[in-house]
Amino acid sequence: MPIKRVWAPQIDFSVLRRELRLPGEFPADAMAEAEAAAREGRLTGADRTDIPFVTIDPASSTDLDQAMHLERRAGGGYRVRYAIADVASFVRADGALAAETWVRGQTVYLPDGRIPLHPAVLSEGAASLLPEVERAAVLWTIDLDADGAIAEVGLERARVRSRAKLDYEGVQRQVDAGTAPEPLALLPELGALLARRAADRGAVNLPLPEQEVERAGDGWRLVLRAPLAVEEYNAQISLLTGMAGAGLMLRGGVGLLRTMPAPKPEAVDKLRAAAGSLGMPWPAGASVGAVVAAVDPGTPRGAAFLDQAAELLRGAAYTPFDGAPPAETGHGGVGAPYAHVTAPLRRLADRFATEVCLALAAGEPVPDWAREALPRLPKAMGDSDRLAGAANRGAIDLAEAVLLHDRVGETFEAGVVDRDEPRGNRPPGGTVALDEPAVRARCVGDLPLGERVAVRLTTADPATRKVEFEHAG
Repeated sequence: MPIKRVWAPQIDFSVLRRELRLPGEFPADAMAEAEAAAREGRLTGADRTDIPFVTIDPASSTDLDQAMHLERRAGGGYRVRYAIADVASFVRADGALAAETWVRGQTVYLPDGRIPLHPAVLSEGAASLLPEVERAAVLWTIDLDADGAIAEVGLERARVRSRAKLDYEGVQRQVDAGTAPEPLALLPELGALLARRAADRGAVNLPLPEQEVERAGDGWRLVLRAPLAVEEYNAQISLLTGMAGAGLMLRGGVGLLRTMPAPKPEAVDKLRAAAGSLGMPWPAGASVGAVVAAVDPGTPRGAAFLDQAAELLRGAAYTPFDGAPPAETGHGGVGAPYAHVTAPLRRLADRFATEVCLALAAGEPVPDWAREALPRLPKAMGDSDRLAGAANRGAIDLAEAVLLHDRVGETFEAGVVDRDEPRGNRPPGGTVALDEPAVRARCVGDLPLGERVAVRLTTADPATRKVEFEHAG
């Protein structure tokens, strides 16, 4: 699906910072600790600088958590080397910086700038896996057989040196041309294999285009961006590492899993009924994941079906355990036990989960500072997840309202992606998605799911960030 762009005027996002009480500057003592840690360098572990790692991130990113190297194994299969920024080497467990990261929980992104989990001197400097400099890393070495199943997992602290900072669009062009660099040449093959394995085990991946607010000259534009194939392949490497981490934790009897209940049978039945009404094929015996993977999100009916499928992915949580495994160990979206261990620069939980995995892999006791933090992390991460979600949704709602403010009364063509469940005296309606501008909003009226309809804009209020349409007949 091509990228859709429209121009937007100037927008003041500072209202969201005030309303959500987002953190500002780091406290002086936390900042001093970060600057001291950056000066010291903190390089430890095995020398793995001979491995030609590369990073893949959005072009503007400088907080680089992961670097990758892929190769074939002698005799068949694959070797995945995944270097993760060793943030714990820079953050003293009992220090002021550690305390501040508990307040923040994760990096929050707004169109006009990020609110980082760690000071930029670390997150965009000494701890980031920037190219052509030695960096401290936690190195996962995951051997897979020819079918993509995990054969062996190794984990160590190491010194690494990335050779290049690559971006998704550039890598996609190289993959399409068959010129991807050696560390990534296997990414399409291995990523596709892992995606097929995920679908076979019932994982549900929703390839929905994302609404984003981007800077455009002195103003802003609203963008509907479909994920590139290499983003999915890259995500599969991260998911593979998270599954390897969960396996270490479950075998070791301590850890922090990212869990989600499997879709309930009645929810799957409801989705199957929606597929029938939308004319979406559901072959006999096909899993939800396989059906979803075959859907084209660029069509109105495909977008509506995926919107319905999102209802299956509810109830994600962080689940700590110490001793017997928890009652719920799986993640319905992944189709397997899974842990967050690949983004410690941007997510608090990963620093502790990684330290647990390092100790278990070495057959050593888990450090007290990491073990004792596990029960506290679900609340800290839950609070920060809600805050990050509110910031993202608020920014998009504000951009939509500002963009459409002068167009109340106009009629647009839109696809119906959801219908409201009947509720009391509430008028019938649902959610519609416009192509130009890339807006999703509530619409009042009797809406045919998965069809294109004419809708009239009735409300676009920047003050309340509310946008609403009515069915135009």
